[in-house]
Amino acid sequence: MPKLSIVVAAYNEEGNLPLLYQRVCALDWKALGLEPEFVFVDDHSRDGTLRLLRELAAKDPRVKVLRFAKNFGSHKAFTAGLEHATGDAAVILAADLQDPPETIPQLVEKWRAGARTVWAVRAEREGVSLADKLFARFYYWLMRKFADVQPPREGADFLLVDRCVLDQLRATPEKNTSVLLLIQWMGFPQDHITYTKAARHSGRSNWTFAKKLKLAIDSLASFSYAPIRFASLMGVVFGVTGFIYALVVAARAIWWGSPVQGWPALMCVVLITAGIQLLILGVLGEYLWRTYEESRHRPRYIIEERING
Repeated sequence: MPKLSIVVAAYNEEGNLPLLYQRVCALDWKALGLEPEFVFVDDHSRDGTLRLLRELAAKDPRVKVLRFAKNFGSHKAFTAGLEHATGDAAVILAADLQDPPETIPQLVEKWRAGARTVWAVRAEREGVSLADKLFARFYYWLMRKFADVQPPREGADFLLVDRCVLDQLRATPEKNTSVLLLIQWMGFPQDHITYTKAARHSGRSNWTFAKKLKLAIDSLASFSYAPIRFASLMGVVFGVTGFIYALVVAARAIWWGSPVQGWPALMCVVLITAGIQLLILGVLGEYLWRTYEESRHRPRYIIEERING
């Protein structure tokens, strides 16, 4: 019987994991014709998450648990889960129950129809602030406009991937990137379904603005050369502007005898130019740092404990 791996990244999800496990187990797996495998990745939680996962693994041999040696982030956790999944396909599922497990049969149906990646696209989001919605829309617009990927317009972080995608993911050991955009970039036949993303069941989200901003920068640096082109364009614009301004000053001094004036204007030009130069250096530094990070060949994550694995 084909096997489907359910990959769950958890960080301080003590209040959500029991119900999540119950709802996934309640699916009619015989009707689906699939054998489930549960891969939980504990991103070094500080509450009772690890204890609960140990209890689940002790009573259910289908449950595999990976415990990180420190907090590496949700994308690293999902990557680890996908790399350790042994199923013919795998589903990425949020531990906070925002992604309803009851949607899995629809993903499986599209997969069996020939899609190698099936996205669950958010038609609506419950319990999310307007600021978060606007940031998400801006992020996906930015990726579609300037990056070498075309993610769903409304975003998707709940999906099913085939074994061929899992094997390719293992052969692509990038560190500072978005695993979701990396899967989208790989190609293969892709399809989607739509669903309503529910409000968080319990606890507080650890997906802070700083983490979102880092993901946006990582995504642009990994899949787009637009920041480099922007830096080059700004250099051309300021160079041409400076040359034109020099001609104007020279013409006024020669033909009209107007002395060179404008200490405030000069200071504005100097400060703006220095700011642009620092911005360009920062853009180059982001790319150089990522190149250096890849060259060190450090592991993307470190596993402290394995259970049933």
